Amino acid sequence: MADQPFVFSLFLIFTGAAVLASIALYTKQPLLVAYIVLGALLGPYGYSLISDTSLLQDTSHIGIIFLLFLLGLDMQPSHLVAMLKKASSVAIGSSIAFFSIGFFFSLIFGLTTIESAVIGLSLMFSSTIIGIKLLPTTVLHHRHIGELVVGLLLLQDIIAIIVLIVLYANQGTHTENNWMMLLPLIAMPLLTFAAFQVIKFVILPLIQRFDRFHEYIFLLAIGWCLGMAEAAQLVGLSGEMGAFIAGVSLASSPISQYIATHLKPLRDFFLILFFFSIGASFNLSLVPDIALPAIILALLVIILKPIIFRFFLLRIEEDNSMAWEVGFRLGQTSEFSLLIAYVAASSSMIGIEASHIIQATAILTFLLSSYVVLLNFPSPIAIKDKLRRD
Repeated sequence: MADQPFVFSLFLIFTGAAVLASIALYTKQPLLVAYIVLGALLGPYGYSLISDTSLLQDTSHIGIIFLLFLLGLDMQPSHLVAMLKKASSVAIGSSIAFFSIGFFFSLIFGLTTIESAVIGLSLMFSSTIIGIKLLPTTVLHHRHIGELVVGLLLLQDIIAIIVLIVLYANQGTHTENNWMMLLPLIAMPLLTFAAFQVIKFVILPLIQRFDRFHEYIFLLAIGWCLGMAEAAQLVGLSGEMGAFIAGVSLASSPISQYIATHLKPLRDFFLILFFFSIGASFNLSLVPDIALPAIILALLVIILKPIIFRFFLLRIEEDNSMAWEVGFRLGQTSEFSLLIAYVAASSSMIGIEASHIIQATAILTFLLSSYVVLLNFPSPIAIKDKLRRD
């Protein structure tokens, strides 16, 4: 079928999402499952009602940017620094363990050393979207476990950015690549410093003068978020990291919670597109070739991640029950895994089979981990009424 107009594609996605979400709620299934299944059904490898998902993928990426911006708004800089210091050993130690598991088992499946290394890298990270979206707001804002989950995810994001910098540098052979690899590491503290200066001397004075115009505050917040995302990308960081810096720099403002509340519907709109694009981009014809390694890797992630996280969290004297809960909430791979697969495949570091193993493992762990969390821990969309917390 010829490419559909963008508006018609949105009609199919959100009407279909409403139908499948209704079924999911009646049958007490997580909504994330409905969005991914819808993508697989309507996408180019399903019924091809939406045959070109590239624009939708670019658009859905904005949802992740808004998610990180809102996350930053909830993080006071002093608390963030303290949590990052405390959780650094957990993030580094667990990343090494997850990489080793992915690398070793990929070699067993007959993949090359480079492909095994890339798959190992893809298992190192947990999903920011699932980790944060399935945390109740009260837990995210006011409890230690929320700070711990956020701190670990942010440290993983930093590691993931370094991995992506190396992968991007491998795409070319120009001599400036060495400099391009160093630029983001230098730029991050400079961008953070600049953000706080802009907030102090530009954003806050504007808010104080025009705070009665709510529409203006809304526009200013969106402009600041997307502007910082673009600035971060210009210096080699990810747009998500720029958006997070934008949020943190604004967190100390008394209007930060007002902004966070009013941006959440916009974030959810784009996140639906993100999960739809995950399902739509998966080539279903490769399932017979990748099913066994993807299922085994997904089960290893689901089983071993909570155990490994618990081991390292107990080393920093966290409570046993909290260590288990953090481990289960982070017991999946990440959106970064999908990006790693794309970058590595586009630079011919890995073949299409290895790329789809990473994608299938990510999708399976998204689904399985969501079920585990929704059945056992408090969540805004928990299946059991007694566990549902806003």
